[in-house]
Amino acid sequence: MENLQKFYINGKWVKPNSTKTMAVLNPATEDLIGEIILGNSEDVDMAVSAAKNAFNTFSKTSKNDRLELLNKIRQISEKRFEDLANAMTSEMGAPHRMARDAQADAAIGHLDGFIDALKKHEEKIVLSNSDVLLKEPIGVCGLITPWNWPINQITLKVLPVIATGCTCILKPSEHTPLSAMVYAEILDEAGVPDGVFNLVHGDGEGVGVSMSRHPDIEMMSFTGSKRGGKSVTIESAETVKKVTLELGGKSPNIVFADCDLDEKVKDSVNECMFNTGQSCDAPTRLLVEKKCYDEVIDIAKKTAEEIKVGDPTLDGDHLGPLFDKIQFDRVQNMIQVGIDEGAKLLVGGLGKPDGHEKGWFVKPTIFSDVNNNMRVAQEEIFGPVLVIIPFDDEDEAIRIANDTPYGLAAYLQTGDKERAERVSRQLRAGGVHVNGGGYNYGSPFGGYKESGNGREGGDMGLEDYLETKALHIA
Repeated sequence: MENLQKFYINGKWVKPNSTKTMAVLNPATEDLIGEIILGNSEDVDMAVSAAKNAFNTFSKTSKNDRLELLNKIRQISEKRFEDLANAMTSEMGAPHRMARDAQADAAIGHLDGFIDALKKHEEKIVLSNSDVLLKEPIGVCGLITPWNWPINQITLKVLPVIATGCTCILKPSEHTPLSAMVYAEILDEAGVPDGVFNLVHGDGEGVGVSMSRHPDIEMMSFTGSKRGGKSVTIESAETVKKVTLELGGKSPNIVFADCDLDEKVKDSVNECMFNTGQSCDAPTRLLVEKKCYDEVIDIAKKTAEEIKVGDPTLDGDHLGPLFDKIQFDRVQNMIQVGIDEGAKLLVGGLGKPDGHEKGWFVKPTIFSDVNNNMRVAQEEIFGPVLVIIPFDDEDEAIRIANDTPYGLAAYLQTGDKERAERVSRQLRAGGVHVNGGGYNYGSPFGGYKESGNGREGGDMGLEDYLETKALHIA
């Protein structure tokens, strides 16, 4: 905790120029964890200068040198694994088992994916016309990450920066600074060269805008809300930066009557509620074939009623709290919207679960008899709230699934392999999970439409940080 009020710039923990503070609270207890300094443009300038200077040498390192560095980061990440998990339990209320098995696990899983990708990566490619393509690091990168999957998103951005020979400034969510601090300590101990990685805490209006506008930052990579993504894009336009975005979702989950209903519906409900519903790719719209609708309603209701909410420091499969009061109020407001729109409240509802008067705990909530024009079917709620929508046939299911401004993920449950492929091809989403298939480290992650652009993870995750140079040799 000694580094919480410092920034990591040019290989050292330094005192910020800014003096503006923000309290960091434990969302399960509402107790004060500590305070961070919210940086300003001077802090950003100092970090960018360090990254720009470091790029002159780090961009010339060999692939083998960078692979050796990534393997060292892996070694230190394993050593600090519990520290990462504990940080996310404290700062965002992730139950400890989930914080270890999913949140902190990303520090290792994504790293392995990028190591494999870098081993295969070709920095020089000879075309059939004899021209030569060179893949070169893009330069200084500005990275902005969210609070809901802190280390997952940090590693998806910082590791390809290092793998490709770029340098960076990271602005993690100001709400989850502990895990970012631990990760900076990991990179420092692993021997990442001075200036290659820099950490500046701050909010969007201060640090985020300063990074997006900075003329010496060549690329911005942002994960968060659509509003934030639009801001980064607009502020980056003046300097014509490359901008990659991973934004929100309202992912459909199509259930056909020919699947194993008991298994697939239970899994679908639990997947929606995972991380207290605070996942951009959560399957929050359950589209159900009418011939099995009543049976699905019964299974979903029973499943949600069995979900426990509790202390995130305790072991178990229970849900923790939402990450802060603002998010709690947003979720409560959207539950009220669903009630006012006439959706049937199947389970859960307004208020906190019994016995959880302190902390930002919410009831796992399901609405049935929803139509896709309702706000609860169109707007991202970002809490443990599932809506169930009936459909008549395959064509209608696809139409409803694609009737959203988002396109991050889609889910499909069917016992018919031909249908699975046929429907998957028609879903406008960056990833389709068929019959419970989960995301694998090293695969690309990203979306269509207002869910963003670019892809993170593995081979395609490296490409976002590279420029292509064509050599035309006589």
